[in-house]
Amino acid sequence: MDRAELSTEQVLKRDIPWETYMTTKLISGTGLQLLRRYDNRAESVRAQLLDDDGPAYVQVFVNILRDIFKEETVEYVLALIDEMLTANLKRARLFHDRSLANEDTYEPFLRLLWKGNWFIQEKSCKILALIVSARPKTQDGVVANGENSKKKGTTINDVLKELVEWLCTQLKKPSHPTCGIPTAINYLASLLKEPVVRSSFVQADGVKLLIPLITPASTQQSIQLLYETCLCVWLLSYYEPAIEYLATSRALPRLVDVVRSSTKEKVVRVVVLTFRNLLSKGTFGAQMVDLGLPQIVQSLKAQAWSDEDLLEALNHLEDGLKDNIKKLSSFDKYKQEVLLGHLDWSPMHKDPLFWRDNVSCFEENDFQVLRVLITIMETSSDPRALAVACFDLSQFIQHHPAGRVIVNDLKAKERVMKLMNHDSAEVTKNALLCIQRLFLGAKYASFLQA
Repeated sequence: MDRAELSTEQVLKRDIPWETYMTTKLISGTGLQLLRRYDNRAESVRAQLLDDDGPAYVQVFVNILRDIFKEETVEYVLALIDEMLTANLKRARLFHDRSLANEDTYEPFLRLLWKGNWFIQEKSCKILALIVSARPKTQDGVVANGENSKKKGTTINDVLKELVEWLCTQLKKPSHPTCGIPTAINYLASLLKEPVVRSSFVQADGVKLLIPLITPASTQQSIQLLYETCLCVWLLSYYEPAIEYLATSRALPRLVDVVRSSTKEKVVRVVVLTFRNLLSKGTFGAQMVDLGLPQIVQSLKAQAWSDEDLLEALNHLEDGLKDNIKKLSSFDKYKQEVLLGHLDWSPMHKDPLFWRDNVSCFEENDFQVLRVLITIMETSSDPRALAVACFDLSQFIQHHPAGRVIVNDLKAKERVMKLMNHDSAEVTKNALLCIQRLFLGAKYASFLQA
C-alpha cells in the first residue's frame, strides 16, 4: 500500500518486535515492560495505564522516536500517540509533566516533520500542534512560552516557528497531492491564535499563499477548506502587519465574491466578522463600498440566519459602511472603482456635474486614474468595464481643456481603435464615441452623438 494513504487503524494492526529492540539496547527493560502492558490491549486497559502512569508512557514513546529509525516502527509509535490523544485531547498535557522537564519531547516530532513520508509528517504535525496547545498557563493567565520548560532543548517558540515553516512549505509544494494543502490550512487555523505563529507566518510571506484559496466552493470538502482558509484570514485580521499585506492583495474582492455566493452559514459568518475587523483600517471601508458590499449586506440581512453573532456583525457592518459612504467624496469613490478595476455604470459616470466639478482631479499623481483607465482598456476581458472605460475617457476629453492632447500623449488612441472591433455592441458604441471626441473635439462629437 502507498504509505501516503495509510491510516492509524491499519498501522496499529502491525506486530512490532519490541524484544529485539531491547536486545540491541534501543529500548530499556522498563520500556519493554511498559510496552508489553500497553501494546495490543483494549482501549479501557490503555486508558487506565495512561491514567496511572501517563508520563512514563510518553517518555517511552519519545525515546523510541528519538532512537529508532525503522519506518514501520516510527509509524506505529506515532499511531499509538495519535490514538491516545484522539481518544482524550487532555492527554497532550502529559508531555508537559514535571517529570519530563529535562526531556526534549518536541525534537523527534520536529525532525520527522521533514524526514518522513506523508503519514509520518502529518501525524508529527498533528501531535506537535496538540502538545503546544496543551502547554500549561502561568499564574497570571499568560501562556508559558516554554523558554525554561526544557533545560537544554527546544523552546515553544522554536516549535511554533518550525511548524509555520512546514505549513508554508505544504501550501507551496504539498507533500501529498490532495491532503497537503487542506492539512496545512487545518493546522494553521488552529495555530494562528498564537502571536508567534502570526508574526512568523507574515514574515514567511505566508499571507499570499492563502489568497488563491479564497474562492467560492460547492463540494463539502472544498467548503471546509474555504471555511478554514477564511478562518485564517479572520485570525490575521487582528494583526496589523497582516492587515497591511491584505490591503495590497486581492483578498477583499475574493472575500466579497465568497460572501456573495455562499449559503453556508459558518463561511458567511467568518467572512462578515473579518469585514467588521477590517472596516476601520486604511482604505478597506472605501473598497468595501466600491465592491458593492452595502447591497450584499442588505441581501444577507434578509436571509434567515440562526447565528446571533452573524446578525450583530451584519448590523455593525451596515452602519460602518453607511458612515464610509458619507465620508467619501464622489471622486474618491470613482478613483477607488477605477483602481480596483471594478467599472460599472454607477450614476457618477453619466453625471455631467461630476465631470465638470472633478475633471481637474484627474491630474493628480501624473494622471494616475487616467493611466489606469487606459490599462483597463488593454487588459480587461469584461465588456462592461471596457465600455465604461471608453465612455469615461470620452468624458475627460470633453470636459478637460487639454483633454485631447493629454489622451493622445498617453497613447490611448490605438487601444480605443482596437475596441471598435469588439464583439460587444456596448463596447464598440462607447469606443466610437471616444474616437469621435479624439478626432473631432467635444463640440462636433456631441453634435454627432445627438
